[in-house]
Amino acid sequence: MLGIISGTVLLHKPGLLDEAEETVKINEFGAAVLLISDTIAFIPRHGMDPQNHTLPHLINHRASLKALQDIGVTEVIGINSAGSLKKKIRPGTVIIPDDFIMFAPCPSTHDNKAAHITPGLDTAIRRRCLEAARACGIGAMDGGTYWQTTGPRLETKAEIRMMSRFADIVGMTMASEAIIAKELALPYASICSVDNYAHGIGENELTMEKISAHALLSGKTITRILVAYIQSSGSYCVTT
Repeated sequence: MLGIISGTVLLHKPGLLDEAEETVKINEFGAAVLLISDTIAFIPRHGMDPQNHTLPHLINHRASLKALQDIGVTEVIGINSAGSLKKKIRPGTVIIPDDFIMFAPCPSTHDNKAAHITPGLDTAIRRRCLEAARACGIGAMDGGTYWQTTGPRLETKAEIRMMSRFADIVGMTMASEAIIAKELALPYASICSVDNYAHGIGENELTMEKISAHALLSGKTITRILVAYIQSSGSYCVTT
């Protein structure tokens, strides 16, 4: 069973969630809203209403991933919008990252237990994402390092100059999801759409309006990859 976590850009893309039904799952970490169809279980990371956006630092990653685990999901793909830290990585690029950096306090399913995981992204899911992209004629970048910041603010130019020495893209959600997924033994990988140059990398002023507009365009590309991924992986059985 395939779980997908994304922003609202995929909610209204034909061919992915056409027959999905909304449900709320409650677990020990809180409540999570899911859209469940015959092939996938989808979690809108920032909520269902674009006008009532859950900011990155307030997302309950624990509740979302536990909800996917509880309904039988066996693998998870995160769809993450990112900013480019390199001029050569242009907006519109699709990246399947293979590592991440996160120095801010990270979420955990453990409150009073000495539990230590070795973080990472699932190699098999990454490979199938790359194959699905190639099947669609989309030249996804194989590998790259994602640097997660806390948000909700964007980064300063000085911060971006430092990050660009060690990472390729920057965002506010993927590492948290990967960490919780690993704690729950849920294989997880990410498809990142590069929707802007990070602050100071590009020549134009960086605004959330421009980032959101580009993310909507990227949603069409991501949907094609996901549909190909589902078709190539065989049938998924969904239980609620």
